[in-house]
Amino acid sequence: MSQDVIHYQPTCDLKAMRARAQMYSQIRQFFAEREVLEVETPVLSQAGVTDVHLASVQAQRHVQGKQQTHYLQTSPEFAMKRLLASGSGPIYQICKVFRDDEHGRKHNSEFTMLEWYRPNFSLKDLMFEVTDLLNVTLKQRFGEVRPTILSYKHAFMDRLDLNPLQASLKELKDCCNRVGLNLDLGDDRLGYIDLLFSHFVEPSLGFDTPVFLTDFPPELASLAKTKTDEDGELVAARFELYIEGLELANAYDELIDAEVLRSRFEADNAEREKLGLHVMPIDEFLLAALPQMTACAGIALGVDRLLMIATEHMQLEKVITFPASIS
Repeated sequence: MSQDVIHYQPTCDLKAMRARAQMYSQIRQFFAEREVLEVETPVLSQAGVTDVHLASVQAQRHVQGKQQTHYLQTSPEFAMKRLLASGSGPIYQICKVFRDDEHGRKHNSEFTMLEWYRPNFSLKDLMFEVTDLLNVTLKQRFGEVRPTILSYKHAFMDRLDLNPLQASLKELKDCCNRVGLNLDLGDDRLGYIDLLFSHFVEPSLGFDTPVFLTDFPPELASLAKTKTDEDGELVAARFELYIEGLELANAYDELIDAEVLRSRFEADNAEREKLGLHVMPIDEFLLAALPQMTACAGIALGVDRLLMIATEHMQLEKVITFPASIS
């Protein structure tokens, strides 16, 4: 009787595994020299992320004889902020994170994240530190990198001649039709912005030099503060890092107002209910901790994607051992 051949081997080669080990060593040395403490926090939590664009992986646990739903972390952010509020000082973590229903050339439902927080840092301070880290981890490929700064608004206007902060729903729909994106998203203004960004703006970023994309629409603030830009328009105080069209990192001037953050969580859950998505438990531990936090900048960086850039691989599975399809 014939049997199907089971391919048990990893999708990455030994060279990629060694490159990962070297990168971990470089990251740890980088932060040790700067006296940033490496920490570890739980992967499972009673609360999950409310963002409607992220799906948490659920896990059933028995606690004191009762079954409880917990969630695998999409980021260690909430727990790390509790450490910051408890006086940890600057901290970082390399850990596994999980996002349901994410797969493809740039995605896997389980991936490795480097996340760090810097009390009393501005976003500009954090950009300098990210640049220093890139010049360690990507030195073998690029030598010295000098990222440029570009606002979300100007990136949009350069590619599509449209200001996403001011564009009406009709203008966004007309722009989509003009460029061949004939999808009906109803009155989802932000959905049209994201559609245009992902198809025409994001793929063009970071080819000549890495790009820090700043000043996102305020609706995309998530856990970041908002501010006014040089034109007096309200924007989210955050940036993303792009290299060769690939988003590598996401940074916030962290929101530490618990009441404002609670209102954002509740608005997310209201939208989840409207869309028929699971309503997520709000992390009350985080909200209790926020009043004790000082001003802070934080960033999450995808280690697997950084490794893709360092090793010149086009697929995530070439830098991880066993993607979800064979794990």
